[in-house]
Amino acid sequence: MYLVDTNIFLEALLRQERAGEVESFFQSIDLDTIFMTDFSVYSIGIALFRVKNFTIFTRFVEDMIVDGISILSLTPEDLKTLNQTTQKFNLDFDDVYQYAVAEKYDLQIVSFDKDFDLTERGRKEPIDVLKGASN
Repeated sequence: MYLVDTNIFLEALLRQERAGEVESFFQSIDLDTIFMTDFSVYSIGIALFRVKNFTIFTRFVEDMIVDGISILSLTPEDLKTLNQTTQKFNLDFDDVYQYAVAEKYDLQIVSFDKDFDLTERGRKEPIDVLKGASN
């Protein structure tokens, strides 16, 4: 089961350099095994609205969230512990939020963000997951 970081979604939505890899990942992995945070949904909305891609955001919600990806969040009690984790691993707020959700729900982080490499959970890139799925 995977927690997909914001940057993975944005890579495909904004047609960036590794969009093909991300699309292969989503086509090959059962959406029921993929999770994202509420923070990621809002971050994607902010990024897409900033560049006036309103339709892409709506399509993203319809295609990915309505059809399978579950959204996870932290409780206020969980939020109170973020400062300990961020100090331990030197993570920004967005990364520590993702990390805490992955910890809470025991999910593998899928991200292009190398900051997760410094944590106990680490991370995988989409290509790593695809290679593991084909073995």
